[in-house]
Amino acid sequence: MQHTTLSLRHGLLALAVMAVWGSNFVIIRLGLDQFPPFLFAGLRFTLAALPGVFFLPRPNVTWLNLAAYGVLIGAGQFGLLFLAMDGHISPGLASLVIQVQVFFTIFLSMARSGERVRGFQVVACLLAVAGIAVIAAHVNGRTTPLGLALVVLAAASWAVGNIVAREGRATNVLAYVVWGSLFSAPPLLAVSLVVDGPAAIGAALGHATLGGWAAVVWQSLGNSWFGYASWAFLLARYPSATVSPMALLVPVFGMGAAVLWLGEPMPGWKLAAAALVILGLGVSVFYPRLHGRLAAFRGAD
Repeated sequence: MQHTTLSLRHGLLALAVMAVWGSNFVIIRLGLDQFPPFLFAGLRFTLAALPGVFFLPRPNVTWLNLAAYGVLIGAGQFGLLFLAMDGHISPGLASLVIQVQVFFTIFLSMARSGERVRGFQVVACLLAVAGIAVIAAHVNGRTTPLGLALVVLAAASWAVGNIVAREGRATNVLAYVVWGSLFSAPPLLAVSLVVDGPAAIGAALGHATLGGWAAVVWQSLGNSWFGYASWAFLLARYPSATVSPMALLVPVFGMGAAVLWLGEPMPGWKLAAAALVILGLGVSVFYPRLHGRLAAFRGAD
């Protein structure tokens, strides 16, 4: 039987996951100081896959599903995100903008199922779009139109990857992520070889400091292994409606970490954009639950 309220221990675990996923954007920024974006992403997924594939059983999905998920999440989501964060968008804003994947996922799911868009979903999406528009109106040297566009594309790729993962219906989420990483690393490393060249790759690998390699390890073991394993653990014990709202804290941790670690400025327009996007996400998550409770209360009357 699933509980509907997180215990203190599991609530702290969920907060730890959100802190890891949110602060991950600062780690990405630090890692990009030592590795080209596609090489950095390729190293992340190489370590996420190896040696894990030798210890975790292959998930009960087709190879095509695994390959599609790996390419969409690896080359699509993280390849584009790392490229965007390599001087085109600040970590705090990247952690916020990438969350529009929620709306891409919702609308793609509805398109595939034929379900009609509901009013609250339109309102939620408009709020988030308004937040993105505020960011677009304040592009500057730290955040460029290209960076904003790349993160939106990364969010779209993440959303398609979500649909692929949902249709795969793997029972072991961690194994699915690890085995999918086998298909994430090769295209990223191949693109790095073409774009950066062997000399630049060799120089980056040869001159990387302990901090640079720590960023790779954090990406692979902290973000992928700890994050996804813990999230799957919580989803197995609590309803999705109880666990999923915690994801709203990712941009909060992301923007907070960017301020604390990197001194990223947080002017009023950035706070307004964050409020609009998070409010939109909140409406999409909480409105169905609130509406259901109100309907049940009226029915009881």
